[in-house]
Amino acid sequence: MNDIVHGLGAAAAFGAVGIVLLLLGVGLVDLLTPGKLGRQIWVERNRNAAVLLSSALLGIGGIVFTAILYTYEDFGKGLASTALFGLLGLVLMAVAFWAVDLLTPGRLGAVLVDPEPHPAVWVSASCNLAVAAIVSAAIA
Repeated sequence: MNDIVHGLGAAAAFGAVGIVLLLLGVGLVDLLTPGKLGRQIWVERNRNAAVLLSSALLGIGGIVFTAILYTYEDFGKGLASTALFGLLGLVLMAVAFWAVDLLTPGRLGAVLVDPEPHPAVWVSASCNLAVAAIVSAAIA
């Protein structure tokens, strides 16, 4: 019974770290794009913004999953490494977004909140997933 209680506590702690990282990801995408992200997606039904946010959330989820899967035996160290790798993923996704924006014509943030579907959103979303895969591979 102690193992189950310990496992539930660990799952709750790792889950809390994951949720915080996901919320930070939402905040980061909101910061990188013009306007209010929630309004763009839920009120204006902007598919571009939804694809970008979805890719960031899937990427962070993948990093957190990998960090937990390959976690340290020491609970505190495992929890800290999960948080730190998640934060690193967020920072690298922001840097990649900025780099793609710098190297391509127009302003990527403005393109992503345009109500018309734009292929650039898939490039940015793919970049998020690629960064997450790189960080996940570094963990493993």
